[in-house]
Amino acid sequence: MHPRRSSSVRSAAVAGPLPAPARVRWVGSTPIVIGHRGAPGYRPEHTLAGYELAIRMGADYIEPDLVCTADRVLVARHDALLTTTTDIAAHPAIASPLVQDLTLAQLRTLRAIERWPDLRPANTAYNGHFPVPTLDEILGLCVRLGAELGRRVGAYLELKHPTRFTDLGLPLGAPLVASLEAAGLNTPDAPVIVESFDIGPLRELRDQLHVPISQLVESGSAAEHLLTPAGLAQIATYAQCVSPGKDLVIPRDATDRLGAPTRLVSDAHAAGLAVHCWTFRDEERFRPAGLDATAEYMAFLDAGVDGVFSDQPDTAVAARRSWMMRA
Repeated sequence: MHPRRSSSVRSAAVAGPLPAPARVRWVGSTPIVIGHRGAPGYRPEHTLAGYELAIRMGADYIEPDLVCTADRVLVARHDALLTTTTDIAAHPAIASPLVQDLTLAQLRTLRAIERWPDLRPANTAYNGHFPVPTLDEILGLCVRLGAELGRRVGAYLELKHPTRFTDLGLPLGAPLVASLEAAGLNTPDAPVIVESFDIGPLRELRDQLHVPISQLVESGSAAEHLLTPAGLAQIATYAQCVSPGKDLVIPRDATDRLGAPTRLVSDAHAAGLAVHCWTFRDEERFRPAGLDATAEYMAFLDAGVDGVFSDQPDTAVAARRSWMMRA
């Protein structure tokens, strides 16, 4: 996910076999914390180091954005364009800055850099340290840390622009399913969720995936019609969760303060859908006026969300703990 970026969603629906959001937010359990792109408040986004840090901070899931190399390997990048999150500028021999034009071997010569160096200058100390990880490496990390920590460690996998990649002859679905099968994680009880803004690819994967699906929806996009009761009922025919931008759950007023919650959470729950909203960031520029980061989490947990995507998972975990103690 990216703040204030429009995304189109192709509409359609198909019945699917997984009936219960309880497979995502287990009945009687706490709301989940998802490390958005890892822990990018502390490490460059989409690196194994960032994912591991998020998990050790207590995140229940990490969220890799998946794109595809020229040789059909799924890797974690938020954008197909590599200029803002890798050191590709230091590699003039690489002719294209687009991930789909590079083989995995070419991509392996690059290293991650901080996306927002002015906002997060401490992260620039890690520039050049970490390679771009593959999906298989990420799933392996989750399995390894789950065994080490003695708890479920989940992967919340976003398919980035899957329709566009299909048009390029690089569909994301087949390698996704293959990686999940190889890791033994394409099962209803596996700690994996697959999400996308595009409905069409999610529908197409429904019969091949045995893990929950989440429909991403962004404020201001053509997909907002899906957040009506009728639209949520449509989502529930192929997904178990909905992942809205947080302003669709609690909008801000003209002074940038939080207003009253919308009906989205109650309507989604009525449709049998869990609600995981995005994106929470500690920095003041992203927060509502008058609230610190903990208070913002509290407001959304009070509104009934089932999970939060966070750039600083430690803050989210601490806020959840405080919320549970208060409750």
